Amino acid sequence: MNLLLVEDDEGYAATLAEELRALDHQVTIAPTGGAALQIADREPFDAAIIDRLLPQMDGTAVLRRLRESGKMLPVVMLSALGRSAEKVEGLEAGADDYVVKPTPAAELDARLKALLRGRQWTAGGGDTIRVRDITVSPARFRAWRGERPLDLVRLELNLLAELARNAGTVLTRAMLIERVWGYDFEPTTNIVDVQIRALRRKLMADGEDDPIVTVRGVGYMLRD
Repeated sequence: MNLLLVEDDEGYAATLAEELRALDHQVTIAPTGGAALQIADREPFDAAIIDRLLPQMDGTAVLRRLRESGKMLPVVMLSALGRSAEKVEGLEAGADDYVVKPTPAAELDARLKALLRGRQWTAGGGDTIRVRDITVSPARFRAWRGERPLDLVRLELNLLAELARNAGTVLTRAMLIERVWGYDFEPTTNIVDVQIRALRRKLMADGEDDPIVTVRGVGYMLRD
């Protein structure tokens, strides 16, 4: 896997890069957000690991700039900040996962591979999915609410497509974690709830009704 590691702590970056290379990854280190954006413009990466606290431009700003430029590669946000508010901010900025450092390279490796597994189904064809006024086209990486295009990052589109494929059926958080994120273990953050919240905001941006039903203590369902 070709990885972009955005980390300003030189010693930590060197150690983590060495450990990831030992796991058969190629790693390019960017010490600042500006450097990361320049490198990402020149070279395609399979995934990125971005430190939350960076000088000049913090990790969430870097992530937003990447997403705005159309780069939808999986991103793991890495930070010493473990409070829920920081995790929510990172995930809502477009991160696919958020881990608190120091995190073993083996765990990062497993999480990155899980993220890629969770996205594989969107790379192929697949029929357009329509549920009420929601349309999802996984093959084209696009979705609409009525005639309004939805500005979704890849993870949000994956999540909406999975809900649409199973409209009228409650999907538990564990099911969504396995099918959308590709994890076979329970993550340490409330990533499902955060992404559902972000998806709801975009689905209801023009004052539409909420199409997602929350079943307390169980999971979520898209109305059919």
